[in-house]
Amino acid sequence: MRNFLISIMIICLSLIISNVPSLGAETRIKDICYTDGTNSFQLVGYGLVVGLNGTGDSDKIQSTINSYANMLKRFGVNFNYSQLKAKNVAAVMVTASVSTQSIAGERTDALVSSMGDATSIAGGTLLMTPMFGPDGIQYGFAQGPISEGGAYSIGGGGTRTVKNFPTVANLNNGLVLIKSIPAIFQPNNEVRFFLRKADYTTAERIAKAINSSYGDIARAIDAKTVEVSIPSEFTNNSVAFISSIEQLPINPDNKATVVVNERTGTVVIGANVTLKSAVIAHGNLTVQIKTTPTVSQPNPLSGGVTTTVPNTQVTATESAGSLVIVNGTVDDLVKALNSIGATPRDIIAILQALKEAGSLEADLIVM
Repeated sequence: MRNFLISIMIICLSLIISNVPSLGAETRIKDICYTDGTNSFQLVGYGLVVGLNGTGDSDKIQSTINSYANMLKRFGVNFNYSQLKAKNVAAVMVTASVSTQSIAGERTDALVSSMGDATSIAGGTLLMTPMFGPDGIQYGFAQGPISEGGAYSIGGGGTRTVKNFPTVANLNNGLVLIKSIPAIFQPNNEVRFFLRKADYTTAERIAKAINSSYGDIARAIDAKTVEVSIPSEFTNNSVAFISSIEQLPINPDNKATVVVNERTGTVVIGANVTLKSAVIAHGNLTVQIKTTPTVSQPNPLSGGVTTTVPNTQVTATESAGSLVIVNGTVDDLVKALNSIGATPRDIIAILQALKEAGSLEADLIVM
């Protein structure tokens, strides 16, 4: 019952908020954007893990045998190719994500994943593996003992209980960069800000916020990109300029969204959610929503804008009763729905029906 009341309170608060002009919550540009040179840079390499306790690749994986043989040749070891066994060796792919501002000498983690039919690479050691970027340039080496992070226990008759994925392991701090990965700026002293969540309105607001502080230097290219020309006085100090832009406040525009979780009965309604007039019958429950446009007139000197906002009334009753108009307050709405025994699943079903009917003007996400 307590969870049900919480769900209804969230809904009611959202309905009340949607009936007044939304001023939005200010946030920094830094919190909703990233810039050139601050996104991740992917590295990948092919290598061998050795020291496995008979859990490596089988002899059917010819690529592992060939890699094993090539390694021995580089060390000048004489061997009979037909006698090579790979049960203690596994071919792996090594991947890592590093900052585009990382410098030579930095160490970071990497992920090691088996390529063949090895049953486990836990406890093995990754041999020196060249790491390449998407441009084909080598940026580092990866080497060292790997930790699988899981465990297994042996029971009677050799029964094995496996935890996590024994064919994927971590190489902690084992990737060393040999080449710096510089930040990439646009030509002509320009820097781009990329919205983490693309939105045309927000992109335009960011450009206006920058222009109001530094003049006409920013423009929204699309829903995700804002291009900014670095002023001449900041040519030799672009870091300070970018930092100052990151601190500028902005009111991001968000799509109207309703998120419901059918398992827990949780209903979360975001800003800008509005309801059109509708009547829904759900079992013995009847819900009537009546929307009347009203005008919001700000004070003469407040600088506000006259807007039309919906005035929403909600009616909830069982079919055996009469319709009773409920005022848009938390107390009245909770009492009305609680009195007829509505459940969170009822609320979810009603929201889904409202969306289908076009009365719920928002994206409905069901988890």
